[in-house]
Amino acid sequence: MTRPAPRRTVLTAALAAVAATAAAPATRAAAAPRAAGRPEAAVAYPGAPADGTPADSAPVEYTGWTSYTDWRCGERGGTRPVAGARPGLVIDHPDGSLVYPDPHTGTTSTWDSATWTSPVHTLRHPASELIASWNARTPAGTWLQIELLGTYTDGTATPAYVLGRWASGDGDIRRTSVDDQTDGKSSIWTDTFAIDDAAAGPLLASYRLRATLYRKPGSRLTPTLWRLGAMASTIPDRFTVPASVPGAGAGIELPVPRYSQNIHKGQYPEYDNGGEAWCSPTSSEMVIEYWGRKPSAADLAWVDPAFADPQVDHAARFTYDYQYQGCGNWPFNAAYAATYRDLQGVITRLRSLDDVERLIRAGIPVITSQSFLATELDGAGYGTAGHLMCVAGFTAEGDVVANDPASSGDDAVRNVYRRAQFETIWLRTKRYNASGNISSGTGGVCYLYWPAHPSPGQRRALASVGVR
Repeated sequence: MTRPAPRRTVLTAALAAVAATAAAPATRAAAAPRAAGRPEAAVAYPGAPADGTPADSAPVEYTGWTSYTDWRCGERGGTRPVAGARPGLVIDHPDGSLVYPDPHTGTTSTWDSATWTSPVHTLRHPASELIASWNARTPAGTWLQIELLGTYTDGTATPAYVLGRWASGDGDIRRTSVDDQTDGKSSIWTDTFAIDDAAAGPLLASYRLRATLYRKPGSRLTPTLWRLGAMASTIPDRFTVPASVPGAGAGIELPVPRYSQNIHKGQYPEYDNGGEAWCSPTSSEMVIEYWGRKPSAADLAWVDPAFADPQVDHAARFTYDYQYQGCGNWPFNAAYAATYRDLQGVITRLRSLDDVERLIRAGIPVITSQSFLATELDGAGYGTAGHLMCVAGFTAEGDVVANDPASSGDDAVRNVYRRAQFETIWLRTKRYNASGNISSGTGGVCYLYWPAHPSPGQRRALASVGVR
């Protein structure tokens, strides 16, 4: 299957100047030690030096704020932390207001607001890219905004970059990314902060994340923010990667439900042309249901009852980014997963299929983002400028068992792809497209969804890839 033409610029900023025709993923594009004042530690990979410096030359650092202590730190403007089994942040009292003209509805509304700004997080390695993700509950009449406040290695500050305006529903505002944000050193490409020229320009040295919680004036409603974090990385330009050796996950396959995006072609074209471009929400729905969650009958009442797998239509609607005009906004998918009971989700990068194997062994599926020509992935039968699929396991020989939503039907979703081929198309940052020009790759971007209260083995596996 050939993917629709991409609509956004390359995610890897270092490539932007190289290929004006490069595109971010088509079906994505047609598609972050507990101590006072500190977020959870960014965990170094196994084998890293004792000082925490990653052993490889492609550092990735996820840092997140999730605990009651975390929410008590930073700067609070009208918010307060709440304790309990899943600590969070809520509005205590309005500290400001906003008159918001929603560009996607034409409606202007006034909202009360309160803020929380994280402590400064200084990166172990200056970064060329950053992707934030968050987990929250936004009842009707509420929404939230996430911003990046960064400092470059030359000591200057970034603008206050908006990384997303988000609500789980679509009755108050339309969830949206914000285009045309740049200062000549860095830019926001939908959901990704990227240095404009990673070879010559200053990199990101440190950052804070700011969450603004909104509610209808005079109400006592509040969003609840459970997790806020970001993955910062500096992935070198690479067309290929060293092949990893099968290990901990060989011969393990998780019982992840199988859904095809293609059976939804033509359904609800207002959400990015129907199922043709729904690889991201379809993959998200597979993993959400693997964890035993799914939309209720009431949730699905809006879907035409003649449609099979209506939960996929539902996931598409509630991951849709009205500015990007697609369902492939990475953080919006992670946030959607976390709207289900006691699930959490993050966007990060992994460095090899070894990382995926450790997660699979712990029972955690991995949604990967990749782009490739039809000749680069045997058995796929299509090429794509960008596509999401779920790694559900590995064969005994170490090849990848993928639930690939770009399949003719649910019964054809399970595919086995050659390990070395899959690893390359997922981890590279540069590739040649069908026209022979240079385009981008995601450099190992993935979605991770897991329970709010993981098992000890799951915690160890997540910590081994830098996520807690």
